Amino acid sequence: MDPLTMTDEMEAIDEATQYRRKIDHSLARFSAAHDDAAAEEAKRRERRERLTTRSMALIEQTRTALQRVVTVDSEEKPEQTRLQEKKQRHNERNIRIGRIALIVIAALIFVGTGVAWGAINWFDAKFTEVSALDENSADIQNADAQANDENFLMVGSDTRDGASSEEGVGDAANIPGARSDTVMVAHVPADRKRVVVVSFPRDLEIDRPDCNVWDPAKSVTTDKIEPGQKIAKLNTAYAIGGPQCVTKVIQKITGLRINHFVGIDFNGFKGMVDAVHGVTIQNDKPIDDGVLGKVLLETGDVTISGDQALNYVRARHVKGDPTSDYGRIKRQQGFIGALLKKVMSSDVVLDPGKLSGFITAFAKATFGDNLGVQQMMTLAQSMRGLDPGKINFLTVPTTGMANKRGNEVLMTDRTQQLFDALRDNTPLPGDKPADKQGDKPAAGTGQEKPADARKNTTSG
Repeated sequence: MDPLTMTDEMEAIDEATQYRRKIDHSLARFSAAHDDAAAEEAKRRERRERLTTRSMALIEQTRTALQRVVTVDSEEKPEQTRLQEKKQRHNERNIRIGRIALIVIAALIFVGTGVAWGAINWFDAKFTEVSALDENSADIQNADAQANDENFLMVGSDTRDGASSEEGVGDAANIPGARSDTVMVAHVPADRKRVVVVSFPRDLEIDRPDCNVWDPAKSVTTDKIEPGQKIAKLNTAYAIGGPQCVTKVIQKITGLRINHFVGIDFNGFKGMVDAVHGVTIQNDKPIDDGVLGKVLLETGDVTISGDQALNYVRARHVKGDPTSDYGRIKRQQGFIGALLKKVMSSDVVLDPGKLSGFITAFAKATFGDNLGVQQMMTLAQSMRGLDPGKINFLTVPTTGMANKRGNEVLMTDRTQQLFDALRDNTPLPGDKPADKQGDKPAAGTGQEKPADARKNTTSG
């Protein structure tokens, strides 16, 4: 600056000097305001660039999907008449238009909820993470063969923390702690050509190892150690040691590398069902439970609400059903299949209200380890086109009769055969290899027959 235009704070203060100082102070404030505005603009520009980058990634994914839809099959086709060719082109165009419309609508739903990455971050922020996995456990067998397999350990907890008496599930004051009311392993091999869901009875007799004590109210594992017990029920593993302990037990029984854990509690289960406006199930006979009362009296295809669904999967004292836990396992398996079918239907996927409601309820009701939107989307994409007939629901092989301690006992040899087949991705016990013409089993192989002698398996 020109020295003649600068003022000195030490010079005599006259009217002219005061005027110049006011000008200097105003210029200083304008300069500071300019610097602040520039910094804020730089931040906004950075956010816009980040948003643009992620939006372009979403657009590229959509474009790739569109390319797959409209790509013409290059294989040679048999000769056709001109009329047949015209009709085929018309049909193919309609199919492409329909698929393109679904892709565009799905993309708009993601964009409308705040861009895909924002929705993913929002969900993951609501999802409760727990420590459950031990992928380096010595109990894992043939780990190299399982390198790209996905094994989900799913536990339905009966904790009443946060529940009110009006919800009909009891409360923590009367029913403290938490037990694993449902234990399932969903095995998805690396080739994604089948899914096998294996259920474990809650009263399965196990050798429970030493476990750190679980605090269900805080969803944390404490430093306190509970000594192991040679003879115990499976549901005590979760009651004492939570996710870590039940993971130890299941990995020891199965030899599988459990790399995902998901827990669902009673206090939020109903919300998922109500968010999609009910789930339709096939009910063969009325369900009248000695404890829960008349759960479901209608038969055939019945749409049930959250309250009914909760009792439907909990009932284990059903009149006329001597199998108790096995009957409940079969209902749970059937209901899970029906819920997945409803959630993946256009009625939910293309309805932003139902979809966001289900995601919110799911995030509220579940907790897990290595489980988030990105992992689930990746798995869903890798399983695209899977034949529903290749989804098998089984129950771990047991003797089928409770022993004098009231526990279900594993059939060791058959259990080993079942999980050997899962780890090695070979046919399930009782199945024959596929024929030479494709993945379909040869006639009469009994592909859908269960590995359990009780034959209470459903296939979906």
